[in-house]
Formats: sequence, structure tokens, C-alpha cells
Amino acid sequence: MTRMVNCAKMEQELEGLDFPPFPGELGQKVYENVSKEAWKQWLAQQTILINEYRLSSLDPKAQNFLKEEMQKFLFGGEELDMPEDFQAVD
Repeated sequence: MTRMVNCAKMEQELEGLDFPPFPGELGQKVYENVSKEAWKQWLAQQTILINEYRLSSLDPKAQNFLKEEMQKFLFGGEELDMPEDFQAVD
């Protein structure tokens, strides 16, 4: 049976993730409140940020930046820090 969540990002009841995406309290919050579709959108956004800012997954500053941006994207409804020269491809 599919697990449904009231998605914080999409503001509707949708299919939830199969497991927490990472350990800890924040991973559990994402698991309980984010749909598969919203998580997929975040992964695409995260890829843009990593590529455009040339972030290293080993750098603690980059990890914190991505964590903050993820929370904004999934829960905050705030503007994301997009690179100045970023041009979305349609």
C-alpha cells in the first residue's frame, strides 16, 4: 500500500517517500512531510546549485548551504539563492 503524506511543498496529499532520505531529525521531517514529487523537484534544484556554484559534497560549508536551501525549498516558500548568471532551459 502506498504511503500518503500531506506534502508541505505541494500543499496536497501525495505519495510519500519510501524511507527517510538521510539520517537525523531533518531526514525524518522530510520523510513525514514531503512527497516523492517534491523530493524529485528538490534533487533537480540541488543539482543546479551544485553545478552552478561548483560545490563539493565534502565541504561542510557547501553541506550547510544545501541543507538551508533544501529547507527553504521544501518548507519555507522563501526565495532560493540562485546563481546570478543562471539561465533556466525550457
